[in-house]
Amino acid sequence: MADQTTQSIDIAAPAGRVMAVIRDLASYPRWADGIKEAEVLSTDAAGRPAQARFVLEKAVVKDEYVLAYDWAEDGMSVRWHLVKGQMQKAQNGSYLLRESAGRTTVTYTLAVELNIPMIGLLRRKAEKVIIDTALKELKRRVEAG
Repeated sequence: MADQTTQSIDIAAPAGRVMAVIRDLASYPRWADGIKEAEVLSTDAAGRPAQARFVLEKAVVKDEYVLAYDWAEDGMSVRWHLVKGQMQKAQNGSYLLRESAGRTTVTYTLAVELNIPMIGLLRRKAEKVIIDTALKELKRRVEAG
C-alpha cells in the first residue's frame, strides 16, 4: 500500500482543541459524514482510544470496520491502521497537527485498499474526496466550539 493521499487545512483553534475533537471518536456520528456508529472498544493507559469500531453508510457504500490507534505523547499526531473490515483489506491513516499563533494546520494522510479490485486513479480520487470532506467537517466542528 505505497500510494497514499495527503491534504491539509487551517483551523482557527489551538491544537489541543483540535485534537480533543479528533480523539472523541464516539461523537463522530454527530458530525462526520457517513459515520453512522462509532464505538470505542478499548483505551490505552492514558485513556485515549486504542481500538474503535465504525459503521459507515454513505450512498451505496456500507462497511463495518475496526481501527487501532497510536497517539503521540505530545498530542500533535495520531496514526491508525485497520484491524478488520468487511470492504477494506487495509487502511492506514494519520492526522498531524502544527500550531502557530493560536491556529492549527491539520494534515490528513490516508491509504485504503479494498477487497474488490479498483483502479489506482479511482482509489486515489475516492481518498481525496474522503479527506476533503473529513477536514472540512473537522474544521466546522472545531470552530463551532
